[in-house]
Amino acid sequence: MNLHLSLAPLASLIAGILILVAPRLLNFIVAIYLIVIGVMGLVGHGKFI
Repeated sequence: MNLHLSLAPLASLIAGILILVAPRLLNFIVAIYLIVIGVMGLVGHGKFI
């Protein structure tokens, strides 16, 4: 049995759980997610998302 995890769905799942637990984290989670996506796009690792 092979299990393939992608970065975007995993990050979304973790972010969703954190937002349910502490809704005030929403701004920080979105900001960190966008920064990570932007840096990965600039570096050329956009294929992981």
